[in-house]
Amino acid sequence: MEKKAETKILCFANNKGGSGKSTACANLGYELAAMGRRVLLVDGDMQLNLSLSFFDEETVLAMAGSGKTLYEAVRSRADLSGYAVQTPYPGLELIPSTTLMSQIELELFMMTQRELVLKKCLRSVKESGEYDYILIDAPPTLGMWVTNIICASGHVIIPVEPSPWGLFGLANMFEFLDSLEDISDAEVLGILISRLDERKSYGRQTREILTGREGIPVFESVIHVDASVGWSQDAAKPIREYKKRARSAEEFRKLAQEVERKWQ
Repeated sequence: MEKKAETKILCFANNKGGSGKSTACANLGYELAAMGRRVLLVDGDMQLNLSLSFFDEETVLAMAGSGKTLYEAVRSRADLSGYAVQTPYPGLELIPSTTLMSQIELELFMMTQRELVLKKCLRSVKESGEYDYILIDAPPTLGMWVTNIICASGHVIIPVEPSPWGLFGLANMFEFLDSLEDISDAEVLGILISRLDERKSYGRQTREILTGREGIPVFESVIHVDASVGWSQDAAKPIREYKKRARSAEEFRKLAQEVERKWQ
């Protein structure tokens, strides 16, 4: 019997809001699934943006109230097998979130080995070999919950908006990752430059600064400013499903190919 490849767990993290984490997580997951990979998305944010990338608001709220969300699993330390729902797209499933995730920090505070709760909840899912990738969308914070997400992951993708505040947030992110090196083996897979507007000088400068730093992996793929992103989110669809020839759809396809090459 052919041995299944090890499941890769990637998280999208950055303490600065608006960096494009949910957009990148949703569309990378979609493009990997379109390439024939089996992908599980995990919505780790109380804002539910990852869930809203694939389902309308009524459906997302129904899933949030179903009692089978990431929050309920983590607070009860439950095995996450059986929590996934099928998205409208083959090979792509989702573990939904709920606005109750706002309470997760308090729930974790009262637990032992609190930084490893999510890792244990995902253990059976990972070991089953059912998925090629598990992609986790983290909230824009750097607390115990994000610590959990990073400890559960093998690699971190850091989306960065090319702006002064974006670079400041990136510095904080690396400091946070350094503080976890005793409890986490997660490595930075790459910095993803998103919402790039090359008409603005600072956008070009940020790209040059990041790609010129030794020891900091930066994806060759970049995601430019594209009105199709907002419209696709309004339609609760991945960008390629909303507009097949959108610039950003092609950029996410190239990102998926680049991610795949990391393990070749």
